[in-house]
Amino acid sequence: MAFKKLKYWFDTELAELLAQKISVHNPDFNSIAFVNAIDKGVVNLELKDRIALFADELHYAIKSDYQDTVALFLKILGPENEEETGMFTNYYWIMPIAKYVEKYGLENFDCSMEAIQEITKRNTGEYTIRPFIEKYQSRTLPVLLEWSKHQNNHVRRLSSEGVRPRLPWATKLQQFIDDPKPIVPILENLKDDTSKYVQKSVANCINDILKDNFQIGKALLDRWSKKPSKERKWIIKHALRNFVKQQNEWAMTLITTMNETTLPKHKK
Repeated sequence: MAFKKLKYWFDTELAELLAQKISVHNPDFNSIAFVNAIDKGVVNLELKDRIALFADELHYAIKSDYQDTVALFLKILGPENEEETGMFTNYYWIMPIAKYVEKYGLENFDCSMEAIQEITKRNTGEYTIRPFIEKYQSRTLPVLLEWSKHQNNHVRRLSSEGVRPRLPWATKLQQFIDDPKPIVPILENLKDDTSKYVQKSVANCINDILKDNFQIGKALLDRWSKKPSKERKWIIKHALRNFVKQQNEWAMTLITTMNETTLPKHKK
């Protein structure tokens, strides 16, 4: 993927690529009408609006119900992303599919959860999952708790990234700004995760919590700092990066004390 501003990848060329992929499994798909609609519609649009346009035009062009359309999309996703990078380069073209699920899938919870899980193995479901959390918190959090134990690091990462109270470029999750305690079990499952990709997400989620609920975040990190693994040490340090810059006494003391603590060695 040659370098150019991300929004410009959502253009007529991408419409042609998606039309080609879809037509393999749906010969009745009107590729010409879809490509023309994108070609005319993307002019002067910014990134988010371009992605939304793609999702809307896919919705208009595919003459199937939601579940059949999702089944079609799952067929074209291709191999899973084996790396911790590339979601916005090699797999950028999946973003309109994620937006489709976000916009049109709220009334099909189980089907949408399956789609989000597959999408995030290649691109990301961190924005797509948030309307489901807002509308179905009691149904969505158990799914994310299970995903926090998933063998795929992208799925585990989504379980923490998706519940971030203040995820950049996304709508705030006000319920977790008000009370983040419901998402703590997810973070507990991930506190010793070996994937740096996941660790960074967990740290960023805790950083969000500290902004609005300092005492809850503090209690969590104080507890985690007892006999921490090397992975947990990294998460704690990254979560406290803003406090370290401010030379916050609690944060500096916690990191110093934690660095002096090591896990007991296992006997051979």
